[in-house]
Formats: sequence, C-alpha cells, structure tokens
Amino acid sequence: MDIMLKNYETYLQFLEAKLLKFFASQKPFIFCKKGCGKCCQKAQFPYSLLEIKYLLTGFLQLDEQTQQKIEENMQKIAEKKKKFRGKNFRYDCPFLINNECSVYDHRGVICRTFGLMTNTIEGKIKSPFCSSLGLNYSNVLNARKTHISVRKYKKLGVTEQPLGFNVSYKYLTDKDFEDSFNIKFGDKKPLIEWFLDTPEKENKKQLT
Repeated sequence: MDIMLKNYETYLQFLEAKLLKFFASQKPFIFCKKGCGKCCQKAQFPYSLLEIKYLLTGFLQLDEQTQQKIEENMQKIAEKKKKFRGKNFRYDCPFLINNECSVYDHRGVICRTFGLMTNTIEGKIKSPFCSSLGLNYSNVLNARKTHISVRKYKKLGVTEQPLGFNVSYKYLTDKDFEDSFNIKFGDKKPLIEWFLDTPEKENKKQLT
C-alpha cells in the first residue's frame, strides 16, 4: 500500500472515532441495523479518486465469486444507464450483496456518515432520506421531515438531543483535511462512473 493510502487510513481512523461518538449521542433516533441496506439503494454515491483506490484494495481481498457478482452488478447498472434519459441517474450500489456491503471496511466517506443529520451552510439541519421510510430520526421529525417536533421529542422521554453534525461530504473532503493528513482526494464523481464512463486508458491511468 502506498503512502497516500496509508495516510488516508489514518484520516479514516480519525473520522471513525468522531462518528462513533456522534452516532452514540444519537442512539435514541438511529435505527440502522445489519441487513437494512436502504442507504445503499437508489442513490449516486459521490466518490473521490482516493476513495476509489482504497475501495479497490478491499475489492481485491474478496473471493472470486464475490468479485464476479460485483462485476455482474456493474454490468446491469451499465445497461440501465444506457436506457436512462435524464441527469440524475440513481442505482443500487454494485458492492451491495444480500443487503450487506461486501467492502464495508473500505467503504467511502459518504457511506460512513450516512444516517446522521447534517448541518447545512444555511444553519439548518438536513435529515437522512431514510427518515421518510420510518427510520433514522423519524421518531422526532415533523410530518414534512423538515424540523424537530418538540412534542415527539418530549414523548420519547430521553435525555439525548437530536442534533445535526458537520458531516457533509464536501466538508469532510475539503482542503483542510487534505493538508492535515497529507492526502489528496482528487477528482470526485458518482461511484459507478469510475467504472463505466471513464475511457479505459484514462481509467487505468488514474487508478494506478
């Protein structure tokens, strides 16, 4: 593993320590569980070049059968994308197998932070989309999923407060973190585009 990926692992250790505390403080409002997989479905999954390289180290550690299944998933997504007309193509993550992440320890930043409420630039909080499915924060959000319902919160009788955190993808991959950990995230685009839309020659050049 090259020095950049090692430095990135140090960054991930730092990030995970923070996220563990954040999720622990929000326990009464979090309904994540193994086998749910909602966060891995019907999305675009922004990934940087550095994250993709790290993801591939995890992919190469998988058994041949699992690797083949992931490649089949990518092919199915590619076929759907060819027929799609529009700008916001959404798909299930190709690394999702039986509703579980096959490269969990090597997943990207966006995957690690999903489930928490995020502080926005406007000073508001953005709830995860799974709240509309009766999952995270659905027990304290109002009907429109735009604000914390004081009535619902008081009804729970918990001491923890539903909070938003600075865990946006843009913030966690900005230059300050790059400089602090001596890393370079590089180009960013939807996960599947790293494997489908980049010309083969260019793709190989970036991923090596």
